[in-house]
Amino acid sequence: MNTRQARQKAPRYALLGAVALYSVVPLLSMFSAAIMPQSVIPEGLNFTLHPQWHNFVAAWSLANMTTLLKSSVLLVLGVVPVAVLISTLAAYAIAVLEIPLGKLFYFVLLLTLALPFEIVVIPLYFQDQSMGLLDSRWGLVLPLIGLNMPFAVFWMRSHFVNMPRELFEAGSVDGASSWQLFRRVHLPLAQPALASLGLLMFLSTWNQFLLPLVLMSNPNEWTLAGALQTFQNKYGTNEVLLAAGAVELMAPTIIVYLVLQRHFIKALIQGAVKG
Repeated sequence: MNTRQARQKAPRYALLGAVALYSVVPLLSMFSAAIMPQSVIPEGLNFTLHPQWHNFVAAWSLANMTTLLKSSVLLVLGVVPVAVLISTLAAYAIAVLEIPLGKLFYFVLLLTLALPFEIVVIPLYFQDQSMGLLDSRWGLVLPLIGLNMPFAVFWMRSHFVNMPRELFEAGSVDGASSWQLFRRVHLPLAQPALASLGLLMFLSTWNQFLLPLVLMSNPNEWTLAGALQTFQNKYGTNEVLLAAGAVELMAPTIIVYLVLQRHFIKALIQGAVKG
């Protein structure tokens, strides 16, 4: 790289470095607060010479995170695979098979993306109550699957629309059925889009706080996000344990992202090139 090229790329690297710092510094600040003595009020990014690692154990035990972890894992396993499957089939039918009224159905889904999440919470409560699903696992899983559908269909349709039409036509000429084309041609090519969608839906479901709080009266069936309110009471907030609990809550999402980041970036690049 010559001097001219280095000067041209310097602003890009500076911008990337600034974005990285903007993302990493809050995490480091939270981690530094989590290892401070509980008698100290954390202030910004300030690491101690005597880290209190037992804060993580105390936060885990105090918030009953083992039980809530099981609840969160069951919720993710119940929502993400089913939602990804249904949205992929729906997007394939709309974008590739061009089913009747498919565009109208897709337009209605896009309209629901403009609705604030909070506006549907109370109607969902009464709907669960009328169906006898209130305070049950299904009463939480089914609404979350439905709430994830608009964005999931939008995401997968964007992928299928960008696939070359010749793939579908060539397979049809060879006698392949729509299901065979989906399973043997489109689905393998959609792996980056599926992985990135699964990642986004995992993050959305894992960090779900309001809906379990409203639909589940048993605190042991809330998610890990609900555990953070354990460190707050009418007398004050244990900021150190709150930071430790937040780090424990974020750890699985960071690990999942690191595992799937290659597929996520690949899906974004495909969309940028073809869209």
